[in-house]
Amino acid sequence: MRLTYVFIALGLILRCIGLVILAPAAVAIYYNDYSSIVPFVTASFVSIVLSLFFRKKSSTFESLNDIKKSEALFIVAAAWCMFAVIAAIPYYFYGFSVLNGLFEAVSGITTTGATILTSYDYPHALFFWRSMSQWLGGMGIIVLFIAVLPQFAVAGRQMFFAEAPGPTEDKITPRIRHTATALWGLYVVLTILEIIFLKLAGMPLFDAFCNSFSSIAGGGFSPNAASIMGYHSTAVVWIVAIFMFFAGTNFSLMYSAFTQKNLLLFWKNDEFKLYFAIIFTFSALIAFVLYAHNSYPPFKAVTDAFFQVVSVIIAAGFGSVDYAKWTLDAKLLLFVLMFVGGCAGSAAGGLKVVRVAFMFKYLRREIARILHPSGVFPIKLNKTIVAPDVGAQMMAFIVFYYVIFAVSAFLISLIEKNTLIGVTGSIATLGNIGPGFGVIGPMGNFDVLHPLSKVICISNMIVGRLELIPFLAMLHPDFWKIR
Repeated sequence: MRLTYVFIALGLILRCIGLVILAPAAVAIYYNDYSSIVPFVTASFVSIVLSLFFRKKSSTFESLNDIKKSEALFIVAAAWCMFAVIAAIPYYFYGFSVLNGLFEAVSGITTTGATILTSYDYPHALFFWRSMSQWLGGMGIIVLFIAVLPQFAVAGRQMFFAEAPGPTEDKITPRIRHTATALWGLYVVLTILEIIFLKLAGMPLFDAFCNSFSSIAGGGFSPNAASIMGYHSTAVVWIVAIFMFFAGTNFSLMYSAFTQKNLLLFWKNDEFKLYFAIIFTFSALIAFVLYAHNSYPPFKAVTDAFFQVVSVIIAAGFGSVDYAKWTLDAKLLLFVLMFVGGCAGSAAGGLKVVRVAFMFKYLRREIARILHPSGVFPIKLNKTIVAPDVGAQMMAFIVFYYVIFAVSAFLISLIEKNTLIGVTGSIATLGNIGPGFGVIGPMGNFDVLHPLSKVICISNMIVGRLELIPFLAMLHPDFWKIR
C-alpha cells in the first residue's frame, strides 16, 4: 500500500467534506440563528486543516490513475471513519457527549436512523445536518466526490466498487465518473420530486426537505419527534413510502429504465422482481394481521403495513405507527424483513435481496446435487450464470454477516441483560435499519444503552454500510505492506 496515494485521496475528500458541511450554516443564517453557525464552521475548519495535513504528507502530487484495490479499500474505510468524526463535531456544541455525538453522526452518515435524541428542542441547522448527512451517505460520499473531482476520473473505479452497496458491477456509462454523475443526478431529481410532493401534501417546507433527504437515502431521521406518524396525514405516509420504495431499488436499473423509456427492464430483473414480491407478500400478510388481530380499518391496515414493510426492508427506520404495540405475529414478520435489505446498488441497507436470492438458489442446487451427484446445476441471476468466485464471495459475505450479528447480539444482550434489545439492536444497526423493538423501538431511542453497547452499535453501523469487505481485507497481513 502506497501511503502517498492514500494521503492524496484523503486530502481531496476531506477538502470536499469541509465545504459540504457548511450547508447547515446557511440554514442557520436563514433562520437568524447565528449561534448555530459556529458548530459547522468549526467542523469545516477541522476538515480543511486535516486535508492540508494529508496534502503536506503526500509531499509530491502523483496521479491516482493506477491506484490499487487494496489502497482503494483503505481509502474508502478511512474516509468514512474520518467523515464520522467530523460529522460528530456539531453535536458537541449542543451538549452531546463524545460517544453520543459520534453515535448520532455515524447513524446519520450510514443512513441507519437509530437516534439517541430524548428531546427535539434543537435548532433547525442541527436537524438539517442530521438529514443531510443521511442524504450524503445514501448514495455514498465517495460516489459524490468521484462525480465532482476530476482527479478521481480514472482512479475512482476502484473506490466506486469498494463503496457500492451490494455485489454489483453495474456501470451505466463507460466512464466511471459519468456513471457517478448520472447516479447522483437521478438521486437529486428523486429528492426534489419528493420535496415538491410533500409540500403539496401540506408538510412544512423545512420538514419536507429533511424528510426527503432521509427517506430517499433510506435513512430515518425526521425533525418530528413522532417521525412520519407525527404529521397525521395519509397522503404524506404514502408519498414517503413510495419514494422509500424507489430508494430500495437499484439506481442503475432505474436510470436505464427511465432514460430508455422502457419500464419492462424492471420486470426483466430477477432481483427487482423478488424485491417487489417480498414487499407485496409481507404487506398483505401484515395488513391481514392488523385487520384481524389489531382491529385496524382495512385501508389503514394496508397503509401502515406497506409503509412499515418498505421502511424496514430498505432499512429506513421511519415510522407511520408505533409498531412496537402490534401483536407478536406482525412484529415477527417485520423482524424477518430485517434480514433481507433492499436491492444491490440502492440506498438501502441490509443483506440485499440479490444475496438472499443467491443463498436460496445455492441451497436448492446443493439439494439437487445430493439427489443427482453427477448433475451440473449452474446458478443463474438475470439469465446469467454466476461465476464460482462471485458465488463464493457472496456465501462468505453471508456467513460473516451472520457471525457478526450473532456476536454483537450476544454481547449487547449480555451488557444490557435483555435479549430483545441485544438481538434487535444488533440487526437494526448492522443492517442500518434504525429502530429495533422494546425501548429502542420506533418511538424509543438508543440513549438508554450502556456505553459499551453504543460502541458495538457504532461499529455495526460502519461495518454494515461498507459491507464488511474493506474491513475483512484489512485482516490479511499483505494489506499492511507499506511502501
